[in-house]
Parts: sequence; structure tokens; C-alpha cells
Amino acid sequence: MQPTSITQVPLVRSLGLSLAALLLGACASHGGQRATPPDSVADAEATNFPDPRKATLKEGLFVDVDNLRLFARGMSKRQLYALLGTPHFGEGMWGVHEWNYLFNFRSTSGGDYFTCQFKVDFDGKGIAQAAHWKPQACAAVLDPPRPPAPPAPAPAPMPSEPLRLAADAMFAFDSAVLTPEGRRNVDTLLQQVRDASRVQTIQVIGYTDRIGSDRYNLVLSQRRAEAVRDALVAGGVPAGAIIAEGRGKADPLVQCAQAQRKALIVCLAPNRRVELSGKALPR
Repeated sequence: MQPTSITQVPLVRSLGLSLAALLLGACASHGGQRATPPDSVADAEATNFPDPRKATLKEGLFVDVDNLRLFARGMSKRQLYALLGTPHFGEGMWGVHEWNYLFNFRSTSGGDYFTCQFKVDFDGKGIAQAAHWKPQACAAVLDPPRPPAPPAPAPAPMPSEPLRLAADAMFAFDSAVLTPEGRRNVDTLLQQVRDASRVQTIQVIGYTDRIGSDRYNLVLSQRRAEAVRDALVAGGVPAGAIIAEGRGKADPLVQCAQAQRKALIVCLAPNRRVELSGKALPR
């Protein structure tokens, strides 16, 4: 065996240094922080989660969602421990790069609950880098709570004074059929009456003037009250909330003494009317 020549020694030393540099470079390429994007929430299918059956707390833990919302990249393990408690798969404090939790959330107050897995990734210094959910839909538990719906406005009560509809603006003379103008007049009252009918009984009372017999005027006033009631029901007011009544020539608003019929009819116009009023329902 021939001895190694002096000229071969530098060559061997050079090769050794090159191999050492390559090995150091390879180690460096696998060390350092994980390549997880900041504040990322990775898809559950791309993230390895432990088997829930291996959890130290197999039934899961009901976590304070407000605390969970405080999680952010850059938190230390001590901070996370204070926020969420001990991880549920036996992970220690030092030398581990992930903590895993089983968290329970209720769909409704006092109702059934569902369980989610929550994973936190740490870098080599124990600083949180990312969080993951399984299933991914569980991330929605961190959405800001919806503001409570505004309370429904209280139904507008009927005015204390009756709503008076002039019969001459609703019906032709000596008729109980609503005219087109009369229907429009009823429509303007529909919303107010519809709201009030939720808590009140609506009383519709028809009146005539004193021209004609008492019997005829009573029947005519009843038919006019029923015509207005039917129009309200057609507009959405519950039929059971409306009472229709005719009172004929009772309770006149004006007194007239004209001898000429045409002038008398004009003077007595305020007495020909339909009144709507609200009555409180008994409790």
C-alpha cells in the first residue's frame, strides 16, 4: 500500500469541508419557523388533527367564546394557557409545536351542542403562528354576535275620538254601496285600523240623517256599516276584530230646520256618517 502523497491532503480536506457545508445547509433548510402564513386558518383536510378519541378530555370543554376571539398570532404559550387552559391531548409546555383542543358550543341557549377541534401552531420559540378548525365551518363561532333585533313597534291605538267618515264621501245618497271615492277613503285608514286590530276590537257604526222612516234609516245605516267592515276585511283586517252596527238617525251632530228638501239634505250631511272607534279587549 502506497502512502498518501502530500499533494492529496489538501484535496481530501477540501472535499470534507464541502460536504460539511452541504450538510449544514440541508439542516438549515429544515429548521427555523414553520412556513405557515400569518393568522391563517387552514382547511381542515390539509391539516393533521389528532384522533378525538385520544383526547385527555374526550367530552370536550365548553369554552368562553369571548376568550377564544382574543386569540391572535404572536401569543406565547403562557398567554394561550391563561386564555384557553391546558391543551386536551397531553401536549406539554416546552418543545412542542402544536396544541390541540376539543371545544363544545351550543346552537341555542340550553339546547344541543356540537364539538369542534381547534389547533394552534407554534414556532421554535413557542410563539403562536396560526390556528386551524375541524370542521372548517366551526370558524363561524368567532363571528361577531348579531345585534338583537329591534323590538316590534307597538300597534298604534285607535284615537280616543271616533274616526268619522262622511257618508256623502262614501256612498251615493240613499245607497249602501261604496263609491270608488269611498273605497279610497277606507284604504287610507287601513294601516291604522289593521295595526289597532291586533290589540283592540274595531267598532264600525253607521248613521243616517232624519229624512225617512226610523226603520228604513236603521237598515240603511246597518248596511253602510257592513259595507265599510267588508272593505276593511278585504284589506286584511281580521273579520273577528270588527263589529258593525247601524244606529239610524240616532246621535245627530247637527240640527237643521230648512223647509226646502234639497237645502235640508245639505244641512244634515254631517249626520250621515260612519264612525270607527277602538274598544280594548278584555283581559
